[in-house]
Amino acid sequence: MSDLSADADFPPTERESVRERLAAARAGTSAQIAALSRDFDGIVEANALVAVDDEHDPEGSSTAFERAHVASLLAQARDHLDDLDRALERLERGEYGRCEGCGEPIPAERLEVRPAASTCVRCAAARPR
Repeated sequence: MSDLSADADFPPTERESVRERLAAARAGTSAQIAALSRDFDGIVEANALVAVDDEHDPEGSSTAFERAHVASLLAQARDHLDDLDRALERLERGEYGRCEGCGEPIPAERLEVRPAASTCVRCAAARPR
C-alpha cells in the first residue's frame, strides 16, 4: 500500500481502494452486530422460559456473565461501526489519513491495521482512557 497518509488528497484510485476497504469492514461489522444481536436475544429468550434466580441458581452466574459478555461485544461492534462511518465521512471531506489530534499524517501501517483510525499512535497513546 502506498503512503495514503502523506497527503489527505491522495489519488482517486487510492481513495476508491480505501472506500472499498472501509465498506468491507463496515459490512463485516454489520454482520457481526446481527449475529451478536441474535445471540443476545437467544440468551434472553432462553432465560425468559425458566424462572432463573441469578443469585441462587448455580447456572445463574454463568448465564448472567454470558449475557453481559455478549452485550459488551455488541456495544464494541456498534462503536466500531460508528468509527467506520466517521472514517468514511473523513474520506469524503478529504481529511482521511490526518490525525485529528495533531494534524500530522497517520502512518500508512496504522491505517492498514486500523482503517478507521482518526489519530496517530502518539496522540492515541496520550488520550486518557
